[in-house]
Amino acid sequence: MTGGAPESARVVFGDRLELAERFHELLHEHGIRRGLIGPRELDRLWERHLLNSAVLAELLPPESRVVDVGSGAGLPGIPLAIARPDLTLTLLEPMARRVTWLQEVITELSLTCEVQRGRAEEGPVREQLAGADVVTARAVAPMERLAKWCLPLLRQDGKLLAMKGESAAEELQRDEAAIAAAGGGRGEVVQCGVGSLEVPTTVVVVERVAATRKASGRRRDGARRARKDRGR
Repeated sequence: MTGGAPESARVVFGDRLELAERFHELLHEHGIRRGLIGPRELDRLWERHLLNSAVLAELLPPESRVVDVGSGAGLPGIPLAIARPDLTLTLLEPMARRVTWLQEVITELSLTCEVQRGRAEEGPVREQLAGADVVTARAVAPMERLAKWCLPLLRQDGKLLAMKGESAAEELQRDEAAIAAAGGGRGEVVQCGVGSLEVPTTVVVVERVAATRKASGRRRDGARRARKDRGR
């Protein structure tokens, strides 16, 4: 144990463990009062929140451009920023008080990630953040809505990593058609932190393979109109 952190935290965070410990302290001190976590979460911050989030780094290529949608208390965004300083990371959060919290944490820990206030489905947000390599989401929405919101933020072949619970496979199967309509490929359920966490993190991985059907339809309509104009 180091400063109250479990030994697995040293494995996951390496020489940046002190930053993770400080984030743990901040959440423990301010999380309940500022509406970031529930009272029952205090005793399981390491395993259920910090480590659970940080092991997502196993799925991130070096120097990836990452958008964390609905970052909230900073999960998984802040642990990822600590574990992987090579990432270009944007924390996207719609609530002003949580944006303030995230900015305070970033300043306190001297992290290089950025915070943007907004929602993934908003036009200006999509324009500004489009082309990401990876989009992450934790406890944000069902896969049907996540696909519609998050896949447009990705570049072609970029990946949506949605942290889910035990019913991940059932949810993926249920929302398969909606994911495809949003431009996603066939999803898969993977586990991160196997061997280092008592309960590995379950992640639904969906690759962006195409534009949305609606957008594709608009392009096809435009092409047909252009051919008609040329034939006149």
